[in-house]
Amino acid sequence: MKFIALFSAALVAGVLSAQATTQNVAAQTNANPEAAMAALFGDPAIVKAKGFQIKRSELDEVVSGARANAIAAGQQLPQDFEISVLNQLITIQVLLQNATADDHITGQQEADLQYTNLLKKFISPEAFERQLKAVGMTVADLRGKATQEATAKAALKRLLNINISDEDAKTYYNGHSADFEQPELVHARHILLMTIDPTTRPPTPLSTNTIAAKRKQIEDLRKQILAGADFATLAKEYSEDPGSKANGGELPEFSRGQMVPEFESVAFALGTNQVSEVVTTQFGYHLIKVLDRTPAQKIGFATAEPEIKDGLARQQIAKRAPDYVKKLRADQQVEIVDPNLKSLEEQVEAQAAAAPAEAPAPEMSK
Repeated sequence: MKFIALFSAALVAGVLSAQATTQNVAAQTNANPEAAMAALFGDPAIVKAKGFQIKRSELDEVVSGARANAIAAGQQLPQDFEISVLNQLITIQVLLQNATADDHITGQQEADLQYTNLLKKFISPEAFERQLKAVGMTVADLRGKATQEATAKAALKRLLNINISDEDAKTYYNGHSADFEQPELVHARHILLMTIDPTTRPPTPLSTNTIAAKRKQIEDLRKQILAGADFATLAKEYSEDPGSKANGGELPEFSRGQMVPEFESVAFALGTNQVSEVVTTQFGYHLIKVLDRTPAQKIGFATAEPEIKDGLARQQIAKRAPDYVKKLRADQQVEIVDPNLKSLEEQVEAQAAAAPAEAPAPEMSK
């Protein structure tokens, strides 16, 4: 069981996956299915306890966002995903009931740091807000969730007396040097003319005539650029990537494995300020211009230390938290009142009891 898996981080992953069309076009819609369901059926409490309750909309918000991203990526969520999310929502609320003033201060500070670091992955705050809107969120929503979760995490660390020393972090860093090698990064602009309809599930190809017209248009744009036209200006006018269009097609730095293979291979082969031939991907036709690149390098200990400490703390929490949180849930009389969810939890518990013990988890993921 994973505790404090940071739903804000999961939601941010959705935001980041929507950031570049080459990674996830289909996630970029403004649909809000949980709001529609609430309008039809109301928003009942699905969990009741001393001091808090959890509404159906709170669960649906996380599940629907994760489901949309999974569909866009051609993946399926596990059958127990919904009850896993609900149990983590319960864990957060149970811990918030036991949080001190100091825990709230620590949680706010950590959430603020998360937000600051996240902004660095976007071209501008406005670009960040656009991507949040694309997955049905606001900055206030995201920061509120991050603060709650960071506060719950701080409370759990205090209640379990988790304390990772500088020496613990240094020992891990020295013993896992390969984990801190930062790969080569490319900073680029692109122009995309889509050959699919991203609003369908799954995305469907456009008509043959439309695709042919797009091919001619992208070739004409390349001729204009080679003749001296400004790449960014043309991207703002013609690109169909909603995540980068307003910024002249500019993408955040990316490493190998973050873009679809056809896009990646060309981007990493181009020289600085060089413009590509027309690149065809599953999303359509691209032109790519490399702005600069960052060579591979090793991340220093001072930079890596906070993440190492956080990872080591999570490792200890994973070992010690289940029994402790189970007791807190009993003390606060937590009850899943939705019959379907209660039945699903009972099934998951029965399967877990019958399953063989899992192999120990690795110390910390990269």
